[in-house]
Amino acid sequence: MAAVEELLRTEDGGAISFGNHKLKEKAKLEDYEFGGDLYKVKTYKTMTKLERNGMFVYESVPGTSVNGFTETPEGIRFLVEGDEDAQITVGLQDETEYEVFLNGENIGRMKTNLGGKLNLSVELAGAGEVEVKVVK
Repeated sequence: MAAVEELLRTEDGGAISFGNHKLKEKAKLEDYEFGGDLYKVKTYKTMTKLERNGMFVYESVPGTSVNGFTETPEGIRFLVEGDEDAQITVGLQDETEYEVFLNGENIGRMKTNLGGKLNLSVELAGAGEVEVKVVK
């Protein structure tokens, strides 16, 4: 897996890929249409952020590259890569419990806050890509 050179792209099967953790300067792409929604991505070495129709979807500190990001009513799934361990926040349903899996290993149940945000730490340094799956 590699950084997303286009900053945001559509993948086969209804997924998107976004972010480029290799950029030294901040880059952004706005008004990217996918599935009837407009997406905006900001990304570089220290941060990656994705919004849909002006609403929060994903943020990582430091920056990450995300491939195969899919959302369903049950949750989300994606592959993430970065040079350092990352703090990732995803937007889901308000005050809802989810099972969180990293590379297929269940790391437990987590509950979103009142705003629907779920925070997780992902060890990326030297790991290559990590599969993240969050399901109800």
